[in-house]
Amino acid sequence: MGNSADEPEARGRQNVNSKWTVLWIVSIGVFMATLDSSIVNISLPRISSSFGVPLSGTVEWVIIGYLVVVAGTLLSLGRLSDIFGRKMLWVAGLGVFTAGSALCGAAPSLEFLVIARALQGIGGSMIMANSPALTTSAFPAGERGRALGIVAAVVAIGISAGPTLGGIITNHFSWRWIFYINVPVGIIGIIATLVLLSETGRSVEKQRFDPIGAILLCACLTCLMLGMSFGQELGWRSPRIIGLFVAGLWLFPAFIFYERSSDQPILDLTLFRNRLFSAALLSSFLSFMALFAVMFLMPFYLEELMGIPPQRAGLMMTAVPLTISIIAPVSGWLSDRYGSRILSSLGLAMSSAALWNIAHLTQHSSHLDIIWPLVMAGLGQALFQSPNNNAIMGSVPVNRLGIASSVLATVRTLGQGFSVAMAGAVFTSLGGSRAAIILTHEGLSTSAASTFTHAFQIAMLTCMTIAAIGVFTSLMRGGNR
Repeated sequence: MGNSADEPEARGRQNVNSKWTVLWIVSIGVFMATLDSSIVNISLPRISSSFGVPLSGTVEWVIIGYLVVVAGTLLSLGRLSDIFGRKMLWVAGLGVFTAGSALCGAAPSLEFLVIARALQGIGGSMIMANSPALTTSAFPAGERGRALGIVAAVVAIGISAGPTLGGIITNHFSWRWIFYINVPVGIIGIIATLVLLSETGRSVEKQRFDPIGAILLCACLTCLMLGMSFGQELGWRSPRIIGLFVAGLWLFPAFIFYERSSDQPILDLTLFRNRLFSAALLSSFLSFMALFAVMFLMPFYLEELMGIPPQRAGLMMTAVPLTISIIAPVSGWLSDRYGSRILSSLGLAMSSAALWNIAHLTQHSSHLDIIWPLVMAGLGQALFQSPNNNAIMGSVPVNRLGIASSVLATVRTLGQGFSVAMAGAVFTSLGGSRAAIILTHEGLSTSAASTFTHAFQIAMLTCMTIAAIGVFTSLMRGGNR
């Protein structure tokens, strides 16, 4: 429950704005950014054909460039919002994202498109770094979980609608309209923010931005994200991949050492002394690392092994985000009353059980056998995410909401990146990728199907183990009612 009757004012809740107006504005930005992240993938073949380039290679940067920029800038932009105010960064984020979308749609070349996507990434980073902070500052402690749950539902709806909407737009119009569609939405969000939202979060103390810390952090996270993005393609033993990971792992302690000596650090390391904050963040990382692999590998299972058409496979995959969109507001509301420890731990335990069942799927499994574990995984994620985010955002002082919000988003991005890298490495090392190629080009082969199934099952069991570890880290947070 809430920490005190005076907490809304103590945490800087906006007095001028209606809390529901703030939530509506946040939902516009979050939906636009989330939809964009899921709508582009399905249009990559058309983009590749339009510019006359192979699907592998340069066109991958349409996705990777966006993700790398987001991961590298989240924490720095969260720090800026704590210094200069969240409204200013939010408007800037919507503006940059909208401008980047317009440039993507008008791109005359693939190289121009990649640069415009990087610009989109900066805007998306501003949006993601601020959305939990804006929501937290607008709602009192007793309603914060429900509000964050609604935001999580908006994210899930954006994820589930992206592939379907992207397919419709690409087939009936052009791939360029998957970017143009953001422009009117972004303009509405900018106008609503300027008219309806008052400034919040601006520091009353004189603070300065630390460019050296920002550069070190950006370089560290960029190296790690690039290594994870290209490790599968170039090989994990490739000198370039090893060099990227070595550079990233060297830059991280250099960043920590510099931050400890800085009087105005990008990342306030004292936040990690709070057991609730640290344990909830670690649990969030493990959760995304365990469950994002499902969204990565399941399409291969459904289409390559089961022979299910892509459109139907995509519809089956929406079981996860649709379940999250229904349950997340409810779990957030429950966390307002009963705290996050039991709910979040129960959610990860349920996710672990879902992964156990997914790991026992075979080429003979029925559609029902496939869908109910996916629904169970979505239920587990929904029970975990909203209460866990509520705990993280409720454990920091009001003048650190921006950095806490961006840390949460960074952990999510890294968790997803590590999930794809880990699951892909396990799946490939056991012959799953080679078996998938055989199944695609040569039809059903008992040997290839057996190899594929074994590799898929071991990858899912690995994810299940990670989720189970997350249950214990979640319980470590202690009570927080």
